[in-house]
Amino acid sequence: MFGVLRSEQRALRRRRAVRRLFCHHRADRTPAGRARRLLQQWLTPAQWKQFSSRGYFDVTGSDSGRRYRIFTGSAMNVCLLDERGRTRRGICFVPVGDLPAGDVMLAQKLALELCEDSALMVAREFIPRALG
Repeated sequence: MFGVLRSEQRALRRRRAVRRLFCHHRADRTPAGRARRLLQQWLTPAQWKQFSSRGYFDVTGSDSGRRYRIFTGSAMNVCLLDERGRTRRGICFVPVGDLPAGDVMLAQKLALELCEDSALMVAREFIPRALG
């Protein structure tokens, strides 16, 4: 009797695992899923860990060496950090087009790390919610 119960429990766990795998695979096939996967490939292991656990990752500007934090989102999601890692001011710049958040965040990362001054020239400032 207990052997049948264990067998049913194993079968139920297998069905749940297959369902989760199928849902995860379907999510990866959406534009947002593909954008997130591409973002993961471009982030350093430390940035990916930070993003996975906190919903943001930090980058260093190519021209000034200043640190920026890119939050999950596609607008008003980049903040300049002070020496202590606190949010000081927000900067908003996005690529042209209706893109998934992962693609926007990757473009922002690359812009800050490769051509920070050019990105800041087109950016608009905003007051982050935590400060304003």
